[in-house]
Amino acid sequence: MAFVCENISVNEEGVLTFAGQSTEELARQYGTPLYLMDEDRIRQNCRTYVNAFSEHFPEGSMPLFAGKACCFKQIYRIISSENMGCDVVSSGEIFTASEAGMDMEKAFFHGNNKTDADIKFAMDRGVGYFVADNEEEILAIEAEAAARGIVQKVLLRITPGIDPHTYEAVSTGKVDSKFGQAIATGQAEEITALTLRQEHVELAGFHCHVGSQVFAEDVFERASDVMLEFIADMNAKFGYMAGCLNLGGGYGVRYVDSDPYLYIAEKIGSVAGAIKRKCESLDIPVPVICMEPGRSIVADAGMTLYTAGSVKKIPGYKNYVSVDGGMTDNPRYALYKSSYSCYNASRMNEEADMEVTIGGRCCESGDLIQLDVPMPSSTERGDIIAVCTTGAYNYSMSSNYNRIPRPAVVMLKSGSSYVAVRRETFEDVAAQDI
Repeated sequence: MAFVCENISVNEEGVLTFAGQSTEELARQYGTPLYLMDEDRIRQNCRTYVNAFSEHFPEGSMPLFAGKACCFKQIYRIISSENMGCDVVSSGEIFTASEAGMDMEKAFFHGNNKTDADIKFAMDRGVGYFVADNEEEILAIEAEAAARGIVQKVLLRITPGIDPHTYEAVSTGKVDSKFGQAIATGQAEEITALTLRQEHVELAGFHCHVGSQVFAEDVFERASDVMLEFIADMNAKFGYMAGCLNLGGGYGVRYVDSDPYLYIAEKIGSVAGAIKRKCESLDIPVPVICMEPGRSIVADAGMTLYTAGSVKKIPGYKNYVSVDGGMTDNPRYALYKSSYSCYNASRMNEEADMEVTIGGRCCESGDLIQLDVPMPSSTERGDIIAVCTTGAYNYSMSSNYNRIPRPAVVMLKSGSSYVAVRRETFEDVAAQDI
């Protein structure tokens, strides 16, 4: 049987394994619902980016882990030890990264509406770069930096007008976006001029982000083409040569068999070639390059385990297998109708002769994990149900809806396992109540 990722297999007992370990044994040891994370896979994905950047881009170029994909302290310890920087989007992510020992000089702070408190906190924690979204933010950064007697490095977020051919909900590079300043409207040039006039803000370069879950062949090439032309234009108009170009993140991962497999190192090599050719044609130096992988670092390193409860068969209609989790630990189907590969981990050697809808436990008719999942007709209460490729935007988007505690996060490493985030208790859920 072929799986969406090579760290998934089946053992001699007919039980699904993840990172070489029995999912049934892990479920018994740690309980369900349970987030599993394959640390070795995370490190392998980090090294793919780091090595490709070292081979293809100028010195100082760096992949930045997008913490919004999966944010807890151990993730930052891992990516830091693998020589990556980080992309943070809130004071909470800044706090988590800095408490984990991340070098905050390598942190890039995003957000289209950073509050004054956010700006102060980021400077308190020594964030290296702000990715400024608008003119109000530039002026607020200038004021705070002036009060501290420092000069704060910033990148300007620019919208290049690129359609990434991805989900509308995760498309961010078009002119009509809440993020950044558009080249097409002249606003990108205006914010560049404003930033260059500030005494306590150092313009380190430009940023763009075209979207998430991108498979299209030339999206980053097209984005870099537009951005490098903008860099050359700003040099011609203001005598300013950007030292850094951050192309954002967004490479897609395989959730189901129909998703293509992307060879990240080859993709980065292709982008690097396009950048070098464009810079040569524009007669400008190749800037330091950053990218912000998140999903492609952690998604296929994740799996979620549930215990089946009721098995409801409606003759002539459909079948439901309900599990002890749902939209509280994986809201992506409810939000995007996201596809997943799902299995009855306890019965992998049995024929999957029944199609089921996997339902969650929340009091919502839309609380579903996936439709039309093949499973054995023998599926029963107590079986372990596995949902693959859940390392990104599952734990980070989880909630306590219906007052359901969040699952534990267990890291798998070289045949062993350890708790990275403990399971929430009812006391945790009610801890802020007065």
